[in-house]
Amino acid sequence: MSSQPERPSTADPDQPSLVHPVAPGPELLEAAAGTLRMLAEPTRLHLLWQLSTGPKTVTELTGVARVPRTVVSQHLAKLRLSGLVDTRKDGRHVIYSLHDGHLVRLIRETINHADHRITGEPTHD
Repeated sequence: MSSQPERPSTADPDQPSLVHPVAPGPELLEAAAGTLRMLAEPTRLHLLWQLSTGPKTVTELTGVARVPRTVVSQHLAKLRLSGLVDTRKDGRHVIYSLHDGHLVRLIRETINHADHRITGEPTHD
């Protein structure tokens, strides 16, 4: 018997659903909290924000992060080990990308939520 939450089938099996109704138990809540802990550091969040627009190399990320390459590499290693980013080789370069669309949406919504709080823009659904 699997400990995975039961997931309802989608109407169209060829179209992945963006929402997976689940009842969060302790294991799921701990996994979600682990993801949020990785996002809770400003440099990592900035790197993830950059990756939300598409795959990038360490050199590209270092150029926009305004921190030393070693710092970018350390954060990317943590993100890779946590399963939030994937890597692939392109010659001598390692290309980093976000693991999935849920993470892309989570990062974008997190940044947009913060923007609303800072600018005072009205909230919306």
